[in-house]
Amino acid sequence: MYSREIDDDVLTLASSGWTYDFTFVLYDNQTESLWYHLQGTTGLTCISGFYQDRFLPEFESVKTRWSTWVAENPDTRIMR
Repeated sequence: MYSREIDDDVLTLASSGWTYDFTFVLYDNQTESLWYHLQGTTGLTCISGFYQDRFLPEFESVKTRWSTWVAENPDTRIMR
């Protein structure tokens, strides 16, 4: 998961329809910049467009089963 905030703006990220090395290339609706997780980095790098060579940081996350998560975080709510 990545931050969508840059320079006090919140970006709306979506799939560009492109892939590179089996990974989706994202774009932001606001500037149509292209974003990609470059190997060896800890976030998304803007590879083309208004924010070229800028980064969106990656959030710390864990991979777990829902049953484990809800047992440890019983107040969690989901949207259906």
